[in-house]
Amino acid sequence: MADSQGSPEEAPASPEQKAQMEQAYAQMRRKMRMTQLDEEIKHKVMVLSGKGGVGKSTVSVGLALSLARQGKKVGLMDIDITGPNVPKMLGIEDAELHVEDGQIFPAIGPHGLKVISMAFLIEDPDKPVIWRGPIKLGAIQQFIGDVAWGELDALIIDFPPGN
Repeated sequence: MADSQGSPEEAPASPEQKAQMEQAYAQMRRKMRMTQLDEEIKHKVMVLSGKGGVGKSTVSVGLALSLARQGKKVGLMDIDITGPNVPKMLGIEDAELHVEDGQIFPAIGPHGLKVISMAFLIEDPDKPVIWRGPIKLGAIQQFIGDVAWGELDALIIDFPPGN
């Protein structure tokens, strides 16, 4: 069907189409944030191992605190969905994240350390979280892309086992 000027009329978007457009917009926004991360964060350190219980979180927290004590601007991202214990190690397990305009603002830990953790998003820390494949990857990508770190000298990333 055409309007009075001869151009086709657009049908209103279905709920599914609206959801797809919103997802595409959110993904595009995340990609733009990822590009900004390269400019805002000088050094990124990934702490990972194929095995659990070997001290990844301990190393991550120790390194982050050591740098923060030296006056560096440091962020610590705990993306260990199987056992996110960084907030507990820092004594900030009751901290709440601030969300504004689609961005997550990190909790502030000792020495001004900016902290983001899956533990802040899990309702019951005693219940195991079983996410695999695309769900796990999507959650991690969203987590990384939606956090407003600001300028950092270093971002320490505590990974789950097996990555």
